[in-house]
Amino acid sequence: MNREYHKWWSDNLQRDMELLIFGHAGAKVLIFPTRDGRFYEYEKLGMVGALKHKIEQGWLQLYCIDGIYSESFYCGWAHPSGRIQRHIAFEDYILDEVLPFMDKRNAHECVISHGLSLGAFHAANIAFRHPHLFKKLVAFSGRYDLTLNVECFNDLLDGFYSEDVYFHTPSHFLPNLECERQLANLKAMDIVLVIGNEDPFLENNQQLSSILHKKGIHHQLLLWDDRAHSGYYWRRMAPLYI
Repeated sequence: MNREYHKWWSDNLQRDMELLIFGHAGAKVLIFPTRDGRFYEYEKLGMVGALKHKIEQGWLQLYCIDGIYSESFYCGWAHPSGRIQRHIAFEDYILDEVLPFMDKRNAHECVISHGLSLGAFHAANIAFRHPHLFKKLVAFSGRYDLTLNVECFNDLLDGFYSEDVYFHTPSHFLPNLECERQLANLKAMDIVLVIGNEDPFLENNQQLSSILHKKGIHHQLLLWDDRAHSGYYWRRMAPLYI
């Protein structure tokens, strides 16, 4: 299996960023790690191994990027306005640097946005905001409203709210989305949301599903038994849905 390591200075983030590529051809999968995950997390969790057959057959090419969550939503010392701005810079890094890099490496027309846990939020947020860039979204165990307080999971913006927060919260901006072109692209996207039936963010997933239904956006909301929020479950999900 082809495996490549890449690192470059990001002008958007003003720091070095790293990523791993697995595979030589096929649909390009942009992979966001969990809250504490790094660019090597997907491999370490055994997710690459779970997709080995599809990768070696040239059906999928994985791009595992780094997260900067300790600088954005989990940067406790920063004011929430600064956290959301750092998140926006991270999105700009994806749009301006990572996606063009992927296009140069592989001309396949299909780009899949994929993430685990907090990475599922990032995967969904960027796909819903820029649906013309993605053919598919696969989100495992995600939360799509970071302002919620659920169980031990706090509002990651400490009550702060702004236009930036609104436009980066899928369950907030999607109900009011009226742009016909954006809606058409969303309706053309293959959307798969997977969540455990005991996951604390099950209700948030159901709310998002209801919003998508009301907008006429076809998607799948798939429920697994238990909390289903770990590598053990994600390794079983990946070959089924990616």
